[in-house]
Amino acid sequence: MAVDFTATYKVLVIGDVNVGKTCLVHRFCDERYYDTYISTVGIDFKQKIVNLDGVPIKLQIWDTAGEERFRTLTTAYYRGAQGIVLVYDVTNLDSFNHLSYWLRNIEENASPEVVKVLAGNKCEVTTQQRAVDKERGLKLAENFDMPFFEVSCRGDVMVQDTFLTLARLIRDLRQRRASLFEERERQNEAVKLEADEKSDGSSLCSSC
Repeated sequence: MAVDFTATYKVLVIGDVNVGKTCLVHRFCDERYYDTYISTVGIDFKQKIVNLDGVPIKLQIWDTAGEERFRTLTTAYYRGAQGIVLVYDVTNLDSFNHLSYWLRNIEENASPEVVKVLAGNKCEVTTQQRAVDKERGLKLAENFDMPFFEVSCRGDVMVQDTFLTLARLIRDLRQRRASLFEERERQNEAVKLEADEKSDGSSLCSSC
């Protein structure tokens, strides 16, 4: 039986090639881990309905290619995106250093209100295999005001938390925007009512 959902959130997963973006999407959507993946060509798309604090929400998750030759293509998909999972590989220092490029890309192409989560993938590795310690990821996330998770697709560590946290941020932003809109409507209605009352009073006075 089909499940009714109350809203659809468009989410992009971005980062360098081979950081595990496709693996992350499959682990979240299919709840499976695959040992081998073919690099995403252009962009791929999956959907999942999640229970967000008792409310069903559909997540449209766009898995973008990290290769240089596809980057101009994938920038078009920023339009309409409400959330972004920014991924790096904790065993690959370049993938962490390139986050500055991806953050500029987001600033140039995405909505100013887009919400972001930073994910450091492959956290199951040993300390010797690491190229980026957890503190560096935390510091970067704090600087850009985004939640941070170290995740493991292989071990299924914090993958669900990453996407559900992003979904809650999107929901909270939508609720704040709706509240602001309603408040502006009430203020406009109050101003209009006051103007109408003044107009009625002037008409009565002129007929005296």
